[in-house]
Amino acid sequence: EVQLVESGGGLVQAGGSLRLSCAASGFTFDDYLIGWFRQAPGKEREEVSCISGSDGNSYYTDSVKGRFTISSDSAKNTVYLQMNSLPPAVPAVYYCAADFLGPIATLCFPGGMAYWGHGTLVPVSS
Repeated sequence: EVQLVESGGGLVQAGGSLRLSCAASGFTFDDYLIGWFRQAPGKEREEVSCISGSDGNSYYTDSVKGRFTISSDSAKNTVYLQMNSLPPAVPAVYYCAADFLGPIATLCFPGGMAYWGHGTLVPVSS
């Protein structure tokens, strides 16, 4: 059974940093694309960043480029999202998701992922 468990969410001040973790189990890490997505109240879920479990190739949505970094540790079956310079924003739930490897830019969107974690809340105070 595929399981994705997010952790690391919590209140952070605007301009601050936070690192999210996604612990994956139930599948061969190297065969999957794993990503981070977020959803604010009243808005659609959107992609943030994805990483290939096989070669570490990554994709970022334009709004986070230069501020967020996705990384993976295959020995721990864990994917991280380092978020820096967080702007003031309404709380968003960050989700970890995964699916079989494929073209990263094509699959890194909510409809391209088959497996989802329960999410972790990231509120940013102004």
